[in-house]
Amino acid sequence: MIRDRGRIKWVSMMLPEHIKLLRDWVKEDQYEERKEIDEQQLELMNMTLSEAIEFDQFVTITHYRNRNYEIVIGKIHYWDEMAQRLHVVDRFEEVHRIPITAIADIRITDV
Repeated sequence: MIRDRGRIKWVSMMLPEHIKLLRDWVKEDQYEERKEIDEQQLELMNMTLSEAIEFDQFVTITHYRNRNYEIVIGKIHYWDEMAQRLHVVDRFEEVHRIPITAIADIRITDV
């Protein structure tokens, strides 16, 4: 019976710099590309955003941050026009400042 240890047997022959580069390479493989948004989707997101602000509803916002898409669920506290950011307060009273250009999707959510 052959007992092959897989990657473990090669690690002892590699320099720490090589291991770091391989780990960084694997991490870069998981990065997501930013998707383009068409005009119809922008208009729909704008209507959803104004409705959520007007009626103080919970929203699910998908936004692009650190080369990945993240989801925030909360209420829109206010729109900072100077910085072009939404201030969203989630259920744990944590404030998220999301740039309007990073938003990929907005949906009204029932919590």
